[in-house]
Amino acid sequence: MSQVEMLEMNGEWLEGMGSFCLRSKKNSPGYLNKNKWLNQQFEKGLHYIQLLENGKQVGFIEYADAEYSSRVVYADGFVVIHCLWVSAVGKGYGTQLLKKCLEDAKKRGKKGVVVLSNDQTSWTPSKDLFLQHQFQCIATAPYDFELLMFALQENIDLPYFPNNWKERLAKFQNLTILRSFQCPYVEVATDNIQVAANKLGLIPDLIDLQNREDLMEKSPTPYGIFSVVYKGQLITFHRLTVHSVYKKLQKLMNS
Repeated sequence: MSQVEMLEMNGEWLEGMGSFCLRSKKNSPGYLNKNKWLNQQFEKGLHYIQLLENGKQVGFIEYADAEYSSRVVYADGFVVIHCLWVSAVGKGYGTQLLKKCLEDAKKRGKKGVVVLSNDQTSWTPSKDLFLQHQFQCIATAPYDFELLMFALQENIDLPYFPNNWKERLAKFQNLTILRSFQCPYVEVATDNIQVAANKLGLIPDLIDLQNREDLMEKSPTPYGIFSVVYKGQLITFHRLTVHSVYKKLQKLMNS
């Protein structure tokens, strides 16, 4: 009979168990940067919970109070889910992790829980699970972003996105990569941009977002932790192949 348990990570457990994503490449820069980022965020109340079945990692959820989150949304008093991933669907893993987050938020007197979703990429959690558990879409943003909310109190001000996305993009005319290490795959995504850019004779500007204030001011999408902009246009907010990047950049260079 299988035994399922939840393990809330801290610095000590992280050193022993490791984080969930990219765990097959524990010596890669992306994985190491993610663990360093986690240790820094634990001090700010970040929750990183792994689901284990018979001692094997089968899923995880990562969430933070909005004031310290890595998503570009105004949601003071709310919890923001960064990631929720499971190794297999249909086993209730996602439901168990989501309920854990909701219970924690309620216990701590939070107004509710929000999550960013985007049907065009697997880099954000799928909205299906959240809709099944009575989350509601309360805001949208360019590039198919949606903000879903579960309210834990009545008569609350709804979380919202900034409304100056075009102005943010316009600030970056040179090829620019904005990133933080909340996601371990950001390193690979950055490398692919740089390889493609070099083939076209471009040298990207690299901006490492240092804190939430930096992210809220500069990020050109709600996703926050990875954006590539050229000539005031968004190239991507998630990992692309070198070939895809090359084609997008070449088209803009010739426009």
